[in-house]
Amino acid sequence: MTESTYTPPKVWEWEPGNGGKFANINRPTAGPTHEKKLPVGKHPHQLYSLATPNGVKVTVMFEELLARGLSDAEYDAWLIDIGEGDQFGSGFVEVNPNSKIPAMVDHATEPVTRLFESGSILLYLAEKFGVFLPKGHQARTECLNWLFWQMGSAPYLGGGFGHFYAYAPEPIKYCVDRFTMEVKRQLDVLDRHLADHEYMAGDDYTIADMAIWAWYGQLALGRLYDAAEFLQVDTYENVQRWSRTIDARPAVLRGRMVNRPFGDPAMQLRERHDASDFELRTQDKIGESDD
Repeated sequence: MTESTYTPPKVWEWEPGNGGKFANINRPTAGPTHEKKLPVGKHPHQLYSLATPNGVKVTVMFEELLARGLSDAEYDAWLIDIGEGDQFGSGFVEVNPNSKIPAMVDHATEPVTRLFESGSILLYLAEKFGVFLPKGHQARTECLNWLFWQMGSAPYLGGGFGHFYAYAPEPIKYCVDRFTMEVKRQLDVLDRHLADHEYMAGDDYTIADMAIWAWYGQLALGRLYDAAEFLQVDTYENVQRWSRTIDARPAVLRGRMVNRPFGDPAMQLRERHDASDFELRTQDKIGESDD
């Protein structure tokens, strides 16, 4: 079947295993596929995630909070293997009915608070701990503008460009061209903005930077889809400057390592439950990269 011969039927019907990297877990219905309780550790914050860009946003936030000396931000990080369908376990679906990582439970509240969607989790933690979210009206609004820009824009990068460029069972020129054009437009949006701003919301590093960096910063650094040359990411000089500044933060390195079951084993920490042990794992990796 090619793009030139396919005619959509009047009523779409699902064909299981219809190709692509994630064909074995994709389905057109919601809800759990199996019974599986989620583990619960000793800390108030229980994070269920994977080190995809959406997952990295939240682990970076937690590690930045701890780097600020906010010990109440300690958390247990549990690996959710989306390739194996862990996100469809009954316990995970109770926390996130949309079956996407990351998801979190805050046991410090009564009753406990469930959270899903990375932007919601970032905003929740920023408000709970009073950091990485400006307090002034204009600056706070600008931060939220860019946070929600990322939430609306990244699906074009991941589900659009990333899927058709790297994961689709066969290349389709129209799809690759369509989403490449959009991703380059988004990079230009960022590059123009960062020409006049140190960080996304101004002079201060915020949750907007964490959210956008996890996708577009890592893209600019050549870590997503092996597409750096194809997209000519090095030409976006302001994005490059911003990306490298954030990448150099020790908490960002630690956040990248949590729940990362791929890449260099020295850069993996499949589950994180103790800060002191984690520091021993990462102290000699600061400033290094496996990508």
